[in-house]
This record gives sequence, structure tokens and C-alpha cells, in this order.
Amino acid sequence: MPRVKVPRKSTAVDMTAMCDVAFLLLTFFILTATSRQPDPLEIKIPSSTVVMKVPDKDLAILSIGKGKVFMEIIGANVKKDALAKMAELYGTTFTPKQYQRFGVISAFGVPMNQMSNYINMSGEERTKSGIETGIPTDSTKNGELYRWVEAARRATADLNNTKMRVSIKGDADEEYKTIRSIVDVLQKQKVNTFSLITSAEAVAK
Repeated sequence: MPRVKVPRKSTAVDMTAMCDVAFLLLTFFILTATSRQPDPLEIKIPSSTVVMKVPDKDLAILSIGKGKVFMEIIGANVKKDALAKMAELYGTTFTPKQYQRFGVISAFGVPMNQMSNYINMSGEERTKSGIETGIPTDSTKNGELYRWVEAARRATADLNNTKMRVSIKGDADEEYKTIRSIVDVLQKQKVNTFSLITSAEAVAK
């Protein structure tokens, strides 16, 4: 009996549809992603063998270096609400566009009386202008850093119904009195638990 020959079929697969989907996803992620701006303050953080991931929400980071203090509030909505509370406290106003721009600024460090000009500048202009002198660190309840921490905590509680956590990123060569003044600001608000951001250090085997 003659052997039946099975006709061979092409194994080629049409990849057009898959390529279309891949490019659509790539375009979506590019258009919706928010680029992270470089930190305005160069900090050489100390090393540590303790490994713990920094949370990505309900957090404020206080960066300390060269005698300056910068603050980063995680979450655009929380950041904008904190600015609104500060504007009300200091009797100033911001436009909707300024609130939008402030929502994508990473760390900021200027007195409130220069905040409007600071928001209107581009990232390069902020660096060159010398306006980034740091947030005033008076540890009293009328100090601007105290007010910023308080406003951010209230905004986090109002919007996310949770307590804001605080992390301190201090330069390894920073003087103790500067760090101490920041801790005093937190303790005056009964924030006695906070984390210190360090670089990873290899554990000796």
C-alpha cells in the first residue's frame, strides 16, 4: 500500500499584530510616565548593612546637606494639597498651572516668599538662579520647615486617611547641629519615629 504523504505547511507566523500591540504599549508608557527630576542637592549618604525598602507613598523625605534642607513629598495630589495649606497659612495664592507644576517637582528648598518664582522656573533655571537656599529650619512652631511637615502630614491624612512617614537623607559630612535641628522640628510634632536613608553596604561573610 503506498505511503500517504502529509502536505507540508508553512511555519511562518504573521507578527504584524504583535508588533502593533508592542508599539502601542510602548507609546502608552512613554506618554503616561513622569520623568524624575535630578535631586537639586548632592548628598553623600552614609553606608549601612541594614536593607529596608523606602516606601513609595505616604512619605516625606528631608534631604540635608551643605547647611540646607530640601523636602520631597511623595504623591502629586498630597504635594499640591500641602502647597494649598501653606498658601492659606501664609496668605498667598497660586494659579492652577502652578499647582500642576509643583505636583511634578521632586525635592524643593526655598522660602515661601520665593515659592511662586521657583515654581515658574525650569529645572535648569532653578539650579542657576541660586534661589535654592533651602527651607528655613527654625525649630519653633512658626518655622517654615515645621509648617511644611505639618501641612504634608495633614494632606496625607485628609487624602489617604493614613499617617505620613518621614525619612531623613543626611550628608555623611553634615554637622550634627543641623541634623539635630531637623529632629527637633519632628519631635515638636510628636514625630518620634523616622527612618534614615543610607547606601547599601556589602555584608561581610
